[in-house]
Amino acid sequence: MFEKIGNYAAFNLLALDPDSSLGAAVQFFVMDVIKILVLLVVIIYLMGLLRAYISPERVRKVIQGKPKWFARLMAILLGSVTPFCSCSSVPLFIGFVEAGIPMGVTFSFLIASPMINEIAVVMLASILGWEIALMYVGAGLVVAYVGGMIMERFKTERWVESYVWKIQMGETDNTQKNKPLRNAMNMH
Repeated sequence: MFEKIGNYAAFNLLALDPDSSLGAAVQFFVMDVIKILVLLVVIIYLMGLLRAYISPERVRKVIQGKPKWFARLMAILLGSVTPFCSCSSVPLFIGFVEAGIPMGVTFSFLIASPMINEIAVVMLASILGWEIALMYVGAGLVVAYVGGMIMERFKTERWVESYVWKIQMGETDNTQKNKPLRNAMNMH
């Protein structure tokens, strides 16, 4: 379909010679621009629907209470498929901290969420092939996992502002749930 549109624009509308370099370049340009625009519209629409369905509170509830390695993996996978940019991830970060989710897990999500971009994956796959797109996703997963582990070793809880620990997100009062985490952090 895209090739037919490119052919029509280059060879019928502009009456370029199909055997010339200019004709081939214009045909390719029109074909790829339309293909990319359609891909962007479809992906942005689907990501908008996904974002409306997956709220920050829902993501937080899925991760909370799991073993660290599993929670980190879940955080990375959720960060990979959720269409949250870094601006949306900061409130999630605060919500995760307030919920008592370990900082390493929280940072894994924070790294994966804006880094592994669905639009970039589809664009890379359509332009450079699925091998490159999968390498991009794999690199993002590794960076998010290792980055979360490194941030956990730095014991970053001590640098979180005290007002963040007092923020209440969601319907429940998490004060009692977070007491052990806050007490552990005060000991460092």
